[in-house]
Amino acid sequence: MASRTLTITQRADWEAAMLQAAQIDPDGGYQGEILNFESTARLFKDLTERRWRLITALQEAGRTLGLRELARRVGRDASRVSADVAVLVELGLVERTERGGVICPYDDIHLDIHARRMRHQAA
Repeated sequence: MASRTLTITQRADWEAAMLQAAQIDPDGGYQGEILNFESTARLFKDLTERRWRLITALQEAGRTLGLRELARRVGRDASRVSADVAVLVELGLVERTERGGVICPYDDIHLDIHARRMRHQAA
């Protein structure tokens, strides 16, 4: 199975983010996938510390885990883990298997967030 990578970006201009995602490297190879959030508020609402821990636990496992096993590994209640996994599935960060387990399909996830000082124009 080929290695998959994901870059998580925060750009208000979602069209620019999609154009970047559509770019192909000169050799026509795989450049990874992009998940864009239009605001940092939305990014941090959806990618909470607890949800991020679920992603890293799945990556550390390197295989499919059942919800109860995942909950045990992160020390949380299975029903709350199930609710967080549902959000992560909707975002495409984890996938459910036919047998009900979950897996993180990405070998590498990179966050690309920028904060820039606004330049003031002279009046």
